[in-house]
Amino acid sequence: MGAYGYTDAQWNAAKEEMRAILIARVRELNNEKVPYSELTKLVRTIHFSPEGKDFHHMLDEISREEDDAGRGMLSVIVVHKEGDMMPGPGFFKLAKQLGRDTSDREKCWIEEFNRVRDNSRSR
Repeated sequence: MGAYGYTDAQWNAAKEEMRAILIARVRELNNEKVPYSELTKLVRTIHFSPEGKDFHHMLDEISREEDDAGRGMLSVIVVHKEGDMMPGPGFFKLAKQLGRDTSDREKCWIEEFNRVRDNSRSR
């Protein structure tokens, strides 16, 4: 068994499915964001809870891989459905680990969103 009780094949298939959903969302003309709860429903390969550690670990993996490829943190478009309508604290923790200035979370979020959007054209 691999991560969180899933086989490596299941985990990787779900990760690629999630990545494709996020990339498609970024490419939309209105640059629509996706709430955590909606994204968990869109991924069909394996079932996630919006609060699940497995779900957030996968978002982290995708963002690290996309950032390593020079395209930015793809999970920037995954946001709270209500309230601040921004990514959760895990996003900003990862952003800081990746060298982003997180002292102003809204500014960090906007800059990362623009980076991901601009790089989506090169896919």
